[in-house]
Amino acid sequence: MIRRSLSRNFARNLGRIAAVALFCGAFASAHARAEQDQVQFFSDIHVSSGETVHDAVCFFCSVDLEGKATGDVVVFFGNTHIATEAHHDVVNFFGHVTADDNATIDHDIVNFFGGIRLGNNVHVGEDVVAMFGSLNTGENVTIEGDRVSQPAILFYGPLIFLVVVLVLLIREFRAYRRRVFLRNYGYPPHP
Repeated sequence: MIRRSLSRNFARNLGRIAAVALFCGAFASAHARAEQDQVQFFSDIHVSSGETVHDAVCFFCSVDLEGKATGDVVVFFGNTHIATEAHHDVVNFFGHVTADDNATIDHDIVNFFGGIRLGNNVHVGEDVVAMFGSLNTGENVTIEGDRVSQPAILFYGPLIFLVVVLVLLIREFRAYRRRVFLRNYGYPPHP
């Protein structure tokens, strides 16, 4: 009797596990893709010369744009390389943005915690923003909007100060606890 109920429960649970595995497997291998959009996780996006992509979104990977992007290029934890033209925004978090010589970005370039390198004769239609990173531009770079560059020390300076204060507080607390322990422990009398 117990054996039948165990095998029945095992079969029921095995069926549930198989259903969940099939559901997860169906979506794990599928690329998120709309018409001419590319979205990747852990796999680089490469747009060859002569090809066009609308939006390119990449998580934990890089975008190499040798062709043309008619929409946004967004990268999280990776690098962005623009060889020719991007007709909208280029946004990068925790990576570097590189635009080759004679490249064109029609709207904004935004980078957080990374660097922006613009080659010679690069045209940016609106703003260039480098928050907590570096901005290097070549000769004859045209930026029609604002150029904003906040160095990393503005973020890391207070962070380093808070870490040092925290380490000193922990160190002093541990030294205090040790002194209290040794005070109650008692030393033998001096000879």
